[in-house]
Amino acid sequence: MAQVREVYYVDYGADFGISGFARKLLSRTALRLDEPVVTAFAAAAAEDDDDRLGEDVRLLLDSPLPDTVIHAVWLAAVRRCFDPVEEGTGLRTWLRRLSDVCPPQTRELHASEAKALDEVRPVVTEEELRRSVAAEIDQAAAGLERAVAVPDIVPALRQVVNQLNADLGFRLFLRAAKAYSVPVGKDQYDRLLKIGERLAYPTAAVYDDLNVRWPPIDPSRRDFELGRFGLPMLAAVFWQDAWRYEGTVLENIRTITHRDLGDGPGSQAAVLLEDVQRLLGSTLSGNAVTALWRAASGRWNYPDEFDADGRAWLEQVAQVCRERLKDVDPVYTPLVSPARAELAKTVLREVQQVTPVLTDKIASTDAAAVRGVVAALKDVVTAIDPDLGFRLLLQILHACDVPITEAQRTRYMVIGERFGYSEDHIDDRLPGLEDERIDPDTSVRDRCTP
Repeated sequence: MAQVREVYYVDYGADFGISGFARKLLSRTALRLDEPVVTAFAAAAAEDDDDRLGEDVRLLLDSPLPDTVIHAVWLAAVRRCFDPVEEGTGLRTWLRRLSDVCPPQTRELHASEAKALDEVRPVVTEEELRRSVAAEIDQAAAGLERAVAVPDIVPALRQVVNQLNADLGFRLFLRAAKAYSVPVGKDQYDRLLKIGERLAYPTAAVYDDLNVRWPPIDPSRRDFELGRFGLPMLAAVFWQDAWRYEGTVLENIRTITHRDLGDGPGSQAAVLLEDVQRLLGSTLSGNAVTALWRAASGRWNYPDEFDADGRAWLEQVAQVCRERLKDVDPVYTPLVSPARAELAKTVLREVQQVTPVLTDKIASTDAAAVRGVVAALKDVVTAIDPDLGFRLLLQILHACDVPITEAQRTRYMVIGERFGYSEDHIDDRLPGLEDERIDPDTSVRDRCTP
């Protein structure tokens, strides 16, 4: 019978189970950790609904693994900050005490909730998972043996994976690598994320605390897996006035400049700064810059002062980006990569095709701040950077709720691929026309006429 796996990201936002418990103990550097204190921490974790901790403990307690193997992976996970054997407690006696304070939990799920979980439940087989995790342990073996101050840690991790449970073994491997800052290359990091994704982990369970050897910051990078980036992503964060619920203006800018999930620190700040520098270094008027920003962020008639002057606003954004980049790489020098001029005509055709619809939509807002946005968008495409112009086009179409045909969507996908975007960049954010026979050049006013 196939193993039924948990959908961990539903219940956890970061590391969990015994590996997450080890992380919490390791962070308590100011406390003397003895057996009663550690047991109390385990009880508190169970009360906080970390049901997986008790399950992991019972897996180890009831396993045929030698005590030396369990002892080794535990010591590596906590960087030897607590050793139950040195405390005079037998290893399995200690595990039994943890099991007692973390009893099995059963939760009744509503039928609709159970169905929703079943639809996203991981389906990877144990044999396949063992092969994947064992390969990553082998890849990191030299680094583990050099850094981890626990004898035979590599064979111990392999035994957990191959003889007990590959999911638990994967988390213990990650925790040992994190505890001892074992360097991990970017390629391996990507594979580790994929394994975590297949197991329905919260992403932070993989990347938090991992010592990744990141490639140099590259402002020309475009393949961000989470889709939008740069100025369009900033516009999405500052959508209308919803941003107020997330903090101050500065805090919201930092949401983007620190949004490096799965990417090298400073990556998002670098691409945002490049977008901003392109506009600030252009001959676009202040009104044109303001129109682009206000249209992209849906802030057509909002009276806030912080972005009333588009150029002054972008200068503020640039300063926050520079601060972030200086923090993560003090020697990094911001630069603007060459524009993709060869795609200017292709992108301009797409702008021209939606111009009638977009012009009507902008006129219907009766907002002076965005009246010149279509002309400004064409200037960005032809005189500044077709890549930035195309991304702003997508964001403005979304902000103005302009529907597109499947033919348009297909062309956008091809253009995005030529720019190097990830598959997620152009997705269902753009509404489709209910009737594909409708001419996309027909004005909004005409389409709304009975």
